[in-house]
Amino acid sequence: MPEPTEAEAANRLMRLAREIARHDRLYHDQDAPEISDADYDALVRENRALEEQFPQLVRKDSPSQRLGATPSTALAKVAHARPMLSLENAFGDEEVQEFVRRVRRFLSLPDDEIVALTAEPKIDGLSCSLRYEAGHLVLAATRGDGSVGEDVTANVRTISDIPQAIPGAPDVLEVRGEVYMSKADFAALNQRQEASGGKIFANPRNAAAGSLRQKDPGNTAARPLRFLAHGWGELSAPLSESQFEAMRRIAGFGLPVSDMLVRVDTIDALLAHYAAIEHARADLPFDIDGVVYKVDRLDWQERLGQVARAPRWGLAHKFPAEKAETTLEAIDIQVGRTGKLTPVGRLKPVGVGGVMVSNVTLHNRDEIARLGLRTGDRVRIQRAGDVIPQVVENLTRGESREAYVFPSECPQCGSEAVAEEGEVDVRCTGGLICPAQRFERLRHFVSRGALDIEGLGEKTIAEFSELGWLHSPADIFRLSQHRADLLGREGWKEKSVDNLLAAIEAKRAPDPARFLFGLGIRHIGIVTAKDLLRCFGTVEALRDAATGENGQAELASVEGVGPIVAEALVDFFHEEHNRTALDDLLSEVRPQPFQSQAKQTEWTGKTIVFTGSLETMSRDEAKAQAERLGARAAGSVSAKTDLVVAGPGAGSKLKKAEELGIRVATEAEWAQIVAKA
Repeated sequence: MPEPTEAEAANRLMRLAREIARHDRLYHDQDAPEISDADYDALVRENRALEEQFPQLVRKDSPSQRLGATPSTALAKVAHARPMLSLENAFGDEEVQEFVRRVRRFLSLPDDEIVALTAEPKIDGLSCSLRYEAGHLVLAATRGDGSVGEDVTANVRTISDIPQAIPGAPDVLEVRGEVYMSKADFAALNQRQEASGGKIFANPRNAAAGSLRQKDPGNTAARPLRFLAHGWGELSAPLSESQFEAMRRIAGFGLPVSDMLVRVDTIDALLAHYAAIEHARADLPFDIDGVVYKVDRLDWQERLGQVARAPRWGLAHKFPAEKAETTLEAIDIQVGRTGKLTPVGRLKPVGVGGVMVSNVTLHNRDEIARLGLRTGDRVRIQRAGDVIPQVVENLTRGESREAYVFPSECPQCGSEAVAEEGEVDVRCTGGLICPAQRFERLRHFVSRGALDIEGLGEKTIAEFSELGWLHSPADIFRLSQHRADLLGREGWKEKSVDNLLAAIEAKRAPDPARFLFGLGIRHIGIVTAKDLLRCFGTVEALRDAATGENGQAELASVEGVGPIVAEALVDFFHEEHNRTALDDLLSEVRPQPFQSQAKQTEWTGKTIVFTGSLETMSRDEAKAQAERLGARAAGSVSAKTDLVVAGPGAGSKLKKAEELGIRVATEAEWAQIVAKA
């Protein structure tokens, strides 16, 4: 298959971001992966490969920039004192070597400087944070979306591995690890569930997640859950100067820590330990899906910091994919909220790594053609990284059988389905007349990642749409006009109606980033929405910029946005019906002013440009420092620039700053600014 063009790669990355986000919600939030526990890492790996090939196309809503899922409404929400980050994944030795090289580059380390790393098994469980104050367990929370998780304190108190009190612990000790279920306990649980007619769990991870997130702690107590610590969050006093010694101290507090945790000084030793753990994998009492590496020196971890979703000092080295053969029984077409026609393969169910796989995404028309897929083909599938399945080979391609013809009409509304120039996606042209798009756009608008309107689920949206009450997002806020009619319908009582209307009323002043994300503009994820609002402040100001004379250039200059997102925004806001629908919606709601979560300093909201050679830090570290001060690190100097940090060899940017009268600082002066903030 020929290498993708930049345009093809950008479109594929956009599709991957959306598809993976949906499966993240199913996996992390609902513990019910739709495509079995496997279609995931294959997509993640494809996303990673494209990002490495086209680094300029890395998206802010990429899986590499995003954590798990919005916390469920079934349990109380709790904010983490420090974000619970995920880890970047590696699938080969070269990626591990590149990780170490990146650490060296970021820290500007000489080649002979030893970079000690820890290595330990990556257990396949549910991330959980345990907070101890004055030596007593006061809070336990799931990861959630990394910033806000679910309060599972009462449930965690039933896990025997977790001490309720720790004599001699720091005043504040937040231990992080995985809640899991052993293979033997999982098998016994499923036997009991089958005998009692209860739910059969797909794998130990799902069983552990479902058990921990019970509303009744008594149900959790009846499940054989375990805990293994792998790190920490907020501390009132340092545990050590190294990752390895800090974990030994946590073990000394009585919390379980992996007995396969080691500290090594070379990549060869690191990979040798990975091989040893992989060899022992089948005999371990619990499921693992890789090995986690962390920079041992904690002062280096502090300097390395993090990107949007992951620390720069950690890496998860996943195990190779597992494979199986089965029959492709059908190819169905699903129509998404943007009109995209996505082919889904229906498989004869087959077990892969302990999970029954029956559905697999086929991505697009080109992927079907590349594999030569037809109904009845024998295919080989794999579970990459033990998460999600993909078709990797058509075993009966040579058999004489009629080729699959991708539909040229939307299966939902009959409108023409076309692929735009330079795109591989086929989309319905029906717009809002297409019931699939109208439904999906409304569902997206009220989803947990967007406005999060409780009680307005898929069935309710479908019911109200069929009644003609919902045509656009603004109609949601007019549902009170139908209160009397709704009270007369089956299943709706006065309390349920009032609860729904109250939930809607509570969202008339929504979070602006969630509101912008909820509009369903192509390429705009929640992280990109925050970047845009950090720059423009309001959705109205963003609209004015997008419809201005130099709108696309102005939008593209925003850090993390770029030309593709800018073009999508301009296209969206230049459509009159979109502006009309937005105005209609804004007549019903008033989004809150955007509040940046960055550190509030005198530099908050300012724009800083770094130019020339930096001698005491890398350019990435300098930009990270600026972002921690609440500033935006830009790549070019303009009248909106507030500070230029110039090192040796600064050229045209320094000259332009002097011409514009912009403040210029040396690298040493910048260090003083950071220290004082």
